Amino acid sequence: MAVKAEKKEGIWETVKTVFWALLIAGVFRTLFFQPFWIPSGSMKDTLLIGDFLFVNKMAYGYAAVSCPFSICPIEDRIMGREPGRGDVVVFRHPTRGVDFIKRVIGLPGDTVQMVDGRLIINDEPVAYEQQPDFIEVKAPQGSQQLMPRCANEPVPPGGDCIKHRFTETLPNGVSHDVLDISPNWIADNTPVYTVPEGNYFFMGDNRDNSEDSRFEAARGGLGMVPAKYLIGRADRIMFSSAGKSLLYVWTWRPDRLFKAIR
Repeated sequence: MAVKAEKKEGIWETVKTVFWALLIAGVFRTLFFQPFWIPSGSMKDTLLIGDFLFVNKMAYGYAAVSCPFSICPIEDRIMGREPGRGDVVVFRHPTRGVDFIKRVIGLPGDTVQMVDGRLIINDEPVAYEQQPDFIEVKAPQGSQQLMPRCANEPVPPGGDCIKHRFTETLPNGVSHDVLDISPNWIADNTPVYTVPEGNYFFMGDNRDNSEDSRFEAARGGLGMVPAKYLIGRADRIMFSSAGKSLLYVWTWRPDRLFKAIR
């Protein structure tokens, strides 16, 4: 009998341990940090397919999307803070219910336009400085096996896939790399967009391979993103793998471990 009682007690202790571990993990994920894998190439070369990071959920306060499955009963935001221009942010797509990661380009009240592939904010062109080309192998990438687009197409499998690279400096002095693939891409020239109060204008750094605020919501695109859909700020890459699976250890990228996101 004593053996059975001890066995029962041992099982109960295990159940309690698992329960508290899950509860603590849920609270940690809800209040502090959320893991996020980079699934596409829209933020190259800042973020690569297969980068793994934790999103700082404390950066902008909390909304319904801060909780798993958006279960928090929050209408707008609590402890809300405005993102800075140039922040890399994870947010919930307002209509699709999936998480995106892009860079904040336009703040409430700003005007934003693209002319010949160059960004204009509040009627002032931003500064660009040409950098060496970004070169990667023309091969399937990540778990979705996405094939990169190249400025020097046609490129055979295994060949050098080139994208032109520039450093873009925003009006507040934040600098980051952007990539250019095609001189005549559909979003290289846009109307003037005015960012409404309580909304933000997002763009990907891989400018010719990003679905972002340049594509109006009324036409099926992202459009402006209301503050209540912001999840948090991406600050640092924790791990990175270039392969289809994490088990492919030869595809890990040790040079990207704990790399700051700028």
